[in-house]
Amino acid sequence: MSREFDRAYWEEQHSGHTAARTDDPNPHLVGELDRLAPGTALDAGCGHGAEARWLAARGWRVTAVDIATAALRRARDRAEPLGAEITDRITWLQADLTDWIPTERGYDLVISHYVHPAGSREVLFRRLAAAVAPGGTLLVVGHHPSDSHSAARASGPQVHFTAEEIAADLDPQRWEIVVAETRTRSVAEHADHAEHAGNHGHDAHADHEGRGAVLRDTVLRARKRA
Repeated sequence: MSREFDRAYWEEQHSGHTAARTDDPNPHLVGELDRLAPGTALDAGCGHGAEARWLAARGWRVTAVDIATAALRRARDRAEPLGAEITDRITWLQADLTDWIPTERGYDLVISHYVHPAGSREVLFRRLAAAVAPGGTLLVVGHHPSDSHSAARASGPQVHFTAEEIAADLDPQRWEIVVAETRTRSVAEHADHAEHAGNHGHDAHADHEGRGAVLRDTVLRARKRA
């Protein structure tokens, strides 16, 4: 059954006791961006802020956007122990990605993880792509259509997609596709599950018996030509 991924849904997800407790950034982000020189970044659907904190700790100035005030509250709380040198690099912003329009060419890096848009996925990704500055990077991580674990928890026409679908909407005259792959991601035993970001969900799945699981993710990394 499809879900309505509106603000009420995400506030409930983040306010409940099942909200994800991991502080680890997404492994695909770490693998792709670890050597990228810092600049300005947009984290579209930041959830509890693990990726925003990781980027800020490496010198990035991050605008972290989420629909849920409960998610942003948790994100701020988790960032606070890192100290002002890192927290001052993060701007937390409550906004609905369905209609929020980021500054065109405003960021050296735009990231989005497991987006669950209430509206058109294509429109959202076009806005995010437009927000990348010339020479900048777009990183999209999502649920691959073949991933049965996420399909059991997050159904809907906009939730699952391939890297090729996203790449096809990027003008090859303006974009270089660096990575367009299906990758696996292992989840530790007894991992908590939560779809934990406004307009998207970071998923930490264990199976019904508490064992770990291997998830199948879509990973797209593209560079906007200067």
